[in-house]
Amino acid sequence: MLEIQRVGVVGAGTMGNGIAQVFAQSGFDVRLCDALPEALGRAMASIDRSLGRFVEKGRLSNADRDATVARITTGGDLQALADVDYVVEAIAENLDAKRAVFTRLDAITPPHVMLTSNTSSISITLLASATKRPDKVLGMHFMNPVPLMALVEIIRGQATSPASMLTATQLCMRLNKTAVEAADYPGFISNRVLMPMLNEAMFAVMEGVGTPEAIDTVMKLGMNHPMGPLTLADFIGLDVCLSILNVLHEGFGDPKYRPCPLLRRMVAAGQLGRKSGRGFYTY
Repeated sequence: MLEIQRVGVVGAGTMGNGIAQVFAQSGFDVRLCDALPEALGRAMASIDRSLGRFVEKGRLSNADRDATVARITTGGDLQALADVDYVVEAIAENLDAKRAVFTRLDAITPPHVMLTSNTSSISITLLASATKRPDKVLGMHFMNPVPLMALVEIIRGQATSPASMLTATQLCMRLNKTAVEAADYPGFISNRVLMPMLNEAMFAVMEGVGTPEAIDTVMKLGMNHPMGPLTLADFIGLDVCLSILNVLHEGFGDPKYRPCPLLRRMVAAGQLGRKSGRGFYTY
């Protein structure tokens, strides 16, 4: 555990840049990789804004902000991760793409290095089978926004060793996060419980039971949720919600996980929520 100092993060999207930030804030040297140079530029700008808000609120000094940024290096070639001590993959929710990354990481990194995934629903066992070190592969599912959310789901694959689970749990403590173990079932704990609720809210909109505003208000004021389900779906990304629901539906074969047809239409139309400027609300 004490030997983990250099951390590789693969994928510089919303989750990847947040993961890179929390590791760097906790004193780790971070190598953030993405094939798209523009994604790396956006990631560093996002990290800078996030750290700036911590400084404004008095939770971080200017010196600590500068030191955090200095600990992050970026690049487009996975080969740069050849000497890291730990890897977190955070690319898009696509099984084939993730397996390809894990196969490459397995070839590049030393055999003792743990390879983890930020996947929100895909089988860790399937990802681990793309490597020769399945005992050192596990899920490390951070919550969005990563710098603010305390939870990390730690998912044990079929072959994940107890030592690997312990290392990941201890690592979460160094990040000031709370680790909760979940079994390798579709959606794990968080999305197996959350996504059917969001999906049902979408069905309620489609069937005219209530407007998005009405549904969100009922859940906020009636159930004491900090954010309504449709606002949350827009925040997560409707394409991401659809991907997770598809994994649940295919994984369990249960019609209760069938994605709402309205969600499918909105994603097909490019109405993805906050990131596209329009979802159940306009941004």
